[in-house]
Amino acid sequence: MRTLNTQLLLLSRVVIHPTFRGAGIASQFVRRVCELSGYPWIETLAQMGHINPFFERAGFQRVGVSQAQQRSRNAHSKLYGNRQNYAEEKGLITQETFNKSRYSNPVYYIFDNRKNCNKTGSQANNAKKGS
Repeated sequence: MRTLNTQLLLLSRVVIHPTFRGAGIASQFVRRVCELSGYPWIETLAQMGHINPFFERAGFQRVGVSQAQQRSRNAHSKLYGNRQNYAEEKGLITQETFNKSRYSNPVYYIFDNRKNCNKTGSQANNAKKGS
């Protein structure tokens, strides 16, 4: 799991001012940030993925739909909560968040950044050698 965590980044939120929505700025921005992240894989969940292919326009691949096996606060916290602190129960989502999201089935997306990650990594290594 440690190896996986060093190679996988979670994109948790993209918020765009209403004035700029629909202009394609956000999808271009998200794609470029992912390319420059230095991580080979970026994942995200989006309930709006059912009706708006925003992440697909940004270069993500739709993998499937995430569903909690149980409709409980604990099960939803595993999906939406802070994964690092879940074992200590600090990662539980709030009751309010659970009430809002308990029937959601977000779309799961992955961004394959391996080709850019290798470029970014070699550029960083070259910069270190030059200093």
